[in-house]
Formats: sequence, structure tokens, C-alpha cells
Amino acid sequence: MAPDDISDLVEEARTGDRDAWEALYRRTYPRLLAYAMRRLDADAAKDAMSETMVRAVANIGRYRAVPGTGGFEGWLFGICRHVVLDAQRAAGRRGYGPPPEIVSHADPAEGLVSAEEAAAVRRAFALLSDDDRELLELRVVGGLSAEESAGVLGRRPGAVRMAQSRALSRLRRHLEEVEGVSV
Repeated sequence: MAPDDISDLVEEARTGDRDAWEALYRRTYPRLLAYAMRRLDADAAKDAMSETMVRAVANIGRYRAVPGTGGFEGWLFGICRHVVLDAQRAAGRRGYGPPPEIVSHADPAEGLVSAEEAAAVRRAFALLSDDDRELLELRVVGGLSAEESAGVLGRRPGAVRMAQSRALSRLRRHLEEVEGVSV
């Protein structure tokens, strides 16, 4: 969907158009759920998705498209991020637990690698800092651009690109340690 189409849907959603909300929901739900499931158990992730959409509907009047801040999808991911952090605080945890053994069907890498390779990547990913994990999840699992991720994280796009490059280097190094192979 072209950016203008998203803008049109957002404007229609502002007026309470249920079809527009449904289209926006269907467009973003798999990626938002995959992001939430990386940080919460399945039930809590689904609850977080419901709360994200409730907050989005309630606050759509406050959304403003500002170039370089991630647009509507970045705005939704920002809401989801806050909901996930709230859920983690309520559960008495911070950051990440162990990586999930079964990744959501919304995970784009699921069909691309063997189970052994996926397990090695999960183990290496678990060795990253919480900040590195979150950034890579936004960029890879969430499919957000550097600009959108920057809007969610409150950083500049160039800083996000640099942090991503460094996080990927650390992930490669951890993968080599886990598997004993050069990547």
C-alpha cells in the first residue's frame, strides 16, 4: 500500500470509519504481534495487541504525520512498545526472558532457515543487549524503516542505522561463538 493510501486510511479512521480501521489493523497486526511475542508470552502479547489498538483508536485525533518520525505504523509500534513495557512492569520483569522456542507465524525468517539454524540464531540473539534486541526486532520483525524505528525509539535515523550495523556485527560474533562457525 502506498504512503498516500495509508494517509487516506488514517484520515478515514479519524472519522470513525470501521473499514479503514480494519484495513489498518490487518496491515499492521502480524508485525505488531510478532514484536510483542518476542517480549511477552502468547496470551500477554495478544492482550498487548488489544490494548495497543484501544489506545490507537482513543488517540487517533492526536496523531500527526510528521516527516522523519515513522508515520502511522511507527506511531502504532510506539504505542505497542509502551504497552509491552507496561505489561512487563506489571508482571514484575524487565527486558527479555529467554527467546521463544517457537516463533510466531508472523516472523518473516520462519520459513527461510532450518530448525537448527533458527535455534542457533535464537541463542545468539539472547546474548545481545535489550537495546540491540529491540532495535533489530523493530527493523527485522516489525519491518520498520530506520526513520520509523527512530520515531519509536526517540533517536535520529542515522543513529538507528549505525546502532543496527553494530548490533548486527555483535549478532554475527555471537552466532560464531554459539555455532563455532564463521558467518
